[in-house]
Amino acid sequence: MKQFDTGEGASIASITERVRALPVSLPATSIHFLGDTAVFVGAEENAALIDEAGEVSTVAMHGGAILCAASDGRRVVTGGDDGRLVALDAAGAVRVLATDPKRRWIDNVALHPEGAVAWSAGKTAFVAGGRGEEKTFEAPTTVGGLAFAPKGLRVAVAHYNGVTLWFPNMAAKPEFLEWAGSHLAVTFSPDNKFVVTAMHEPAMHGWRLADARHMRMSGYPGRVRSMSWSAGGKGLATSGADSVIIWPFTSKDGPMGKEPAMLAPLQARVSMVACHPRQDILAAGYSDGTVLMVRLEDGAEILVRRNSGAPVSALAWNARGTLLAFGAEDGDAGIVAL
Repeated sequence: MKQFDTGEGASIASITERVRALPVSLPATSIHFLGDTAVFVGAEENAALIDEAGEVSTVAMHGGAILCAASDGRRVVTGGDDGRLVALDAAGAVRVLATDPKRRWIDNVALHPEGAVAWSAGKTAFVAGGRGEEKTFEAPTTVGGLAFAPKGLRVAVAHYNGVTLWFPNMAAKPEFLEWAGSHLAVTFSPDNKFVVTAMHEPAMHGWRLADARHMRMSGYPGRVRSMSWSAGGKGLATSGADSVIIWPFTSKDGPMGKEPAMLAPLQARVSMVACHPRQDILAAGYSDGTVLMVRLEDGAEILVRRNSGAPVSALAWNARGTLLAFGAEDGDAGIVAL
């Protein structure tokens, strides 16, 4: 294990003793920070809020399974199999944003920095702006993922055989980016030049938006279930292998013709990745319960949590990068101040 050097001749291999255990009492599917309040979203019905003092409060969100969640730092928005789209703020207040008229599952959600919300039910994608006006788009097949572009009001709608780029406020025909297969998640690069999807098969696919040129991103032993852009968008970190796979996006061609970096290998599959918001550091969670912090420059590692059996199912930094929270499938959870 290559260790972090403090710059004073000392190295740090572990900060496990600084991790504070959190009694969230639910298996988290995602974690989001509202300021320094951590929100652990459960798989069923509830979310748990943990304030700076470590006090835990459980909030009822849905009348069944919680299928998706997203946050803009001011609220956490979730969709459920009860057909409701719900927003939660740092005070624990819950507000219903929409209810599907057919009570279909709401299984994808995305938030725009300026307040718009996108969600999907079946083949239908919805967008509601800050004033509440609602627009819809019928995808060719069931929606697999949603993402807002970092500039302008444009939505990437992932579905079978590709991605549709939709401008909800324009009459222009949506742009279709084709690639055979089932696309289950989608993300824009922070510089707005690329779109990347995670597929049902163990692979990813990307397009350069300027000319729709393809980027094949394959070689994974398992499905990619977690993606995170590094600070400044220089790399895209992904799960799906026994090391963190990081695709380079520093040139105009992105990862075309380039090999990804492979960091922090273990005898376990990477289950979650979360890049630090300001520094070239990432956190990685593994299928054996291990959590590592990894420096992108040289692969130096710090052990945050030892392997403890249950896979890491959620991982997140606060906006300042001073708090790292994790959750596991068995309900175990923790937070560390850095």
